[in-house]
Formats: sequence, structure tokens, C-alpha cells
Amino acid sequence: MCGVSVRPRSAAAALVCLCLVLAACLAPRRAEAVGRNLRGELKRVLVLHSFGREFRPWSEYARDIKAELERQSPWPLDIQEHALLTARFNNPGPEAPFVEYLQSLYQGATPDIVLSIGAPAARFAQRYRATLFPDTPLILSAVERRLIDRADLGENDVVVAIHNDFVAAFENVLQVLPDTRSVAIIIGASPLEKFWVEEVKRELKPFAGRLEFVWYSDLSFDDILKRASTLPLHTALFWGLMSVDAAGVVHESDLALRSLHAVANAPIFSYQEPFFGDGTVGGPMQLIKDTSSRTVSAAVGILGGAKPGSINFETIGFAAPRYDWRELQRWGISESRLPPGSEILFREPNIWERYRWQILMIAAVFLVQAGLISGLLHERRRRRFAEIESRQRIAELAHANRYSAVGELTTSIAHELNQPLGSILTNAETAELLLRAASPDIKEVQQILADIRRDDQRASEVIRRLRSVLKKTPFEVKDIELNDTVREAIGLVQAVADGRRITLIYMAAATALPVRGDPIQLQQVVLNLIINAMDAIFDADSGKREVSVSTLRAGKDAEIRVVDTGPGMDVSDLANVFNPFFTTKPQGMGMGLAIVKTIIEAHHGSISAANQLAGGALFTIRLPIAR
Repeated sequence: MCGVSVRPRSAAAALVCLCLVLAACLAPRRAEAVGRNLRGELKRVLVLHSFGREFRPWSEYARDIKAELERQSPWPLDIQEHALLTARFNNPGPEAPFVEYLQSLYQGATPDIVLSIGAPAARFAQRYRATLFPDTPLILSAVERRLIDRADLGENDVVVAIHNDFVAAFENVLQVLPDTRSVAIIIGASPLEKFWVEEVKRELKPFAGRLEFVWYSDLSFDDILKRASTLPLHTALFWGLMSVDAAGVVHESDLALRSLHAVANAPIFSYQEPFFGDGTVGGPMQLIKDTSSRTVSAAVGILGGAKPGSINFETIGFAAPRYDWRELQRWGISESRLPPGSEILFREPNIWERYRWQILMIAAVFLVQAGLISGLLHERRRRRFAEIESRQRIAELAHANRYSAVGELTTSIAHELNQPLGSILTNAETAELLLRAASPDIKEVQQILADIRRDDQRASEVIRRLRSVLKKTPFEVKDIELNDTVREAIGLVQAVADGRRITLIYMAAATALPVRGDPIQLQQVVLNLIINAMDAIFDADSGKREVSVSTLRAGKDAEIRVVDTGPGMDVSDLANVFNPFFTTKPQGMGMGLAIVKTIIEAHHGSISAANQLAGGALFTIRLPIAR
């Protein structure tokens, strides 16, 4: 039978063999029993629903109880669920067919525990337990204490009861909305709901002088929606339960509540957590976890061998008030009016809470950018101050350079002044002699006076040009005609050229050359270049002694060219000729051409030096034409 075959040779040997065979046969059964005990025997749980498996509020209790039971149970569970559909109707039919169905279904497979959810299921279980499950432990969960038949409770029953404190619920309405004058109460028309209508009316009698109550239990749900959309001011809605309306239409309460919330023009209050979050303001309420935790604790204890009669729970009352932040905002209910210890849920985070890190990053970027911009502006200000200071220094150097150049023009200036002054003296003496005559020639005297006036203007012009050159003025940009500016500079140095027997030629452009610049400084540039050119010719003592100055238009620029017939410059000196303190003159300071270059660059122009093929040096200045 066990698959073991031996042939004993003696009685003792036979006895030993028998023991071995029994051990071999019993070993698999012992191992199977040990494995079954380790795995745990399957536990069967029957759940009875009051209205339906998806019918609030009881469906939320059932869902939480099942999830927690499966999590805590050390045994595998077989949970069977049945709904007491007859509780939905205003005039429920006979329950006998449903009882017979359960009898046939569980004949020979009695559940280990029966769990009812809600009052209708509790009443059904108590009424038919002797017929269906006389020896099976029964847990009556989520049932209001007023709906428990205490006379039918036995040692095999556990009650997880709740208590609905309607006085506390309505006092909460008055606390958060003290101006409330009337409350419309929504409770359905099923037998259970009719019971609660009477209970609520009885408990709310102390509010008779403070509130007006409007009862919707005798209305269809469509009529309820119409009335709820046109409620007067200072009215609140109280949501009790809507399973069946007065027209006999069955409603799933969560869908009905959402429909009411969509049209109601007044806040909705309720005392049940399963409806919290779907449109009710909140307040003191029954919490699902309080009921489910006790129910699961009792179920696990009973399945583990505890006696139901030893498990007793106190009735569960309302927990601390809870409020929906969205509804508080919608109806303008101040949080300061909420009872102490209230919990506010569904609070939408403000922009700081929602995008805190993004805001911090953006702020950091802005701060960095602001710092960079501030640093750049500071650097720009420093550069502007430096540029202004640099221009002032350049202007001072240019002024000193002009003094130096005028020193070289002293002879020429004296000569230019002596000629008109001498002519004035001669003409004045002549006029004096004519006036002494007996009949002076008035016309001759008038001509002499005209000559004196012309010579005086000539001397004044020489002094004006000299004063303009020597005048210490800041860098001043204005519109000037370049031909006239160059011509005036040549007039200052013409006498020097004549004294050195150097031909000074000026070839002006045929068209006007409008530029923007400082005329004094541009004249200084031309004077420096002409004096340098004359020095080069004078020192070389060449045959042809000529300095040519010309102006012309070259595209968008105006050009000034200064050409001499001197020996030119060494090729190695061309690259350094504009550097400060570089000079080829024995007595030179090396600042003239450096100042010239600085002045031209301040005018957004350029200057270059080159040697001509025929001999002599060529300096070319380019300045932008003014628009």
C-alpha cells in the first residue's frame, strides 16, 4: 500500500520491518499536515451589503474593511459578497427567495464568519441567522445603534455600532454659517430613510425657534434639484441619504449628490465621510477607518479562535470636524469660524507651494542677472568716467601742443600783424597831412580810411585765429565744413612757409565736405602735419621745397592729404611714428603725432603715414561724412 516490500527472516526482524513500513507510510501525511498548518487553512467570509456592493455610504465601509482584512489576515481568505436588494424599494417584496438562495448556496460549506454592512443587512442577518447560520459568528458593522435589535443578540454576535449626533451636525451649520435661517433636509423614502426622517425631526426640536426646516422626503429627486437651484438667501442643504426618492426611483447616493452639487445655490452639509469630498462642506462626521479598524480587529480575533462574546466595543461617535477647503472658498466661509481642532482637506497649494523650486530658480537667475547687469552698469559708468577723464587729459595735451606749435608760428604771426599795423600807421599819417591842407581832398581821405578799416580787420582776423587756437575748450562736436577748417589752419601757417621759402599749396575739394567734429582740434591736426612737413623739408635742404595740402571725398569719407618733398621716413619708423614719445627730431618730445592720432580716432576717423615713390612723406586722414 505504501510501496515498501521486505522479507523478514525472524520475528524481531519482522517487528522492525513493520515499524519502518509504518514510518514510511506516515511520513508524507505528516509532511502534508505540517505544510497545511504552515500555509494556514482557508477562511470563508460572507459579507452582506445593505443596498448594493457599490452603494454609498456602505460600499466605502465594505471596501475599507475588505482591504484591511486581507492585509491583516494570516490565513488565505475566500470573501463572498451578497447584496440585500429588497432594502432599496419603498415596498420591499418577500425575502424568502433570497433566504432559500443563501441556504442552497452555503449548504455543506458554512462560512467561518458572517459580516453585515449597514442597518438593513444587520436586521436581515439577525432575522434569519437561526435559519441560515445558527452557529456562525456574526459581526454587525457600520450600523447605527438605534437600529440594532438588542434582544436578538447572542454570545456569537459582535456589534460595531455608530451614533449619529444630528444636534452636533446642525450646531456645526450654525457655527460656520451663523446667518443661516432655514435648512433644506434631503432624505429618501425607503423604509430605512423614513425611519431617519422621524428620528431627525425628533432630535431637531430644540432648533425650532432658531431654524426653519424644509423636508424634501416627499419629493422626487428631479423636484429636489429644481428647488435646490432656487433656494433663498441664508439657506443651507443637509444631505442625509438618498437611496430611493418619493417617486420610487432608486439612486446611487454619490451620483445623486454630485447632481445636487452641480445645481445647488447653497452649501451642502453632511455627517458621513463617504460623501465628503464630493461637494459637502464638512463638519463633525463618522470616519470610515474608526469602524473598519474595529471590524477587522474583531474578525481576525474570531477567525483566530476568540469568542465573539468576549469582544465588546463602545459606540463610535463623530470624529473631529473636517472641512473641504474648496467648498469653504466657494461659499466664502472664513476659516476663523471653524471649531478648534478642525482639519481642512483638499487645500489647493498656492503658487509658492506649487512652484516653489521653480520660483527659487527663477529668482536666483534674476538675482544673478541683476548682479551682472549692476556690475556691467558700474563698469560702464567707470569706463565713461575714464573716457571723460582721458578726453580731458587729451584736451590738455592738445592745448599744450597747440601752445608749442604757436611758439613756432610767432615769427609768422608777428609778420602778419606788422604788415596791417604798419599800413594803418602810414595811412593814418597820410590822412593827417591831407587834413592839414587848406582844401583837403575828402575822397582821398575816405579811401585812406577804407584802407585803415581793411588793415584793422586783417589784424583782427589774425588775432581771432590765434585766440581760437590758443583757447582752452573741452572737446566739442558740431557740424563743420572741412574745407573751411583746413583753409583757416593753412592761413595761420602761411607766413611761416613764406619765411622758410617753402611753397604751401592748398587744393580744396570741389564739393562740400560736411563732418562732425571739433574745429579747433582738427585745425591743430592740420597745423601739426604741415609744421612737421616744413621741418622735414627745412632740415633736408632739398631742391624742391613744397608742401601740398588737399581735401577730397572718398566714398563715405572725407580725406585730408598732406604731402611734402622732404626725404621721407625710414621704413622701420613708419610703424612707430604715431607712438607716444617716438620722434626723429633732436629736440622733439614725440607727442605731436600721438596727439594727432588720438584726436582723429576721437572723431571716429583714421590716419596713416607712408613714403611716396618720388620722395617725401604722405599723411592721409579719413573722417566720416556727416549725414
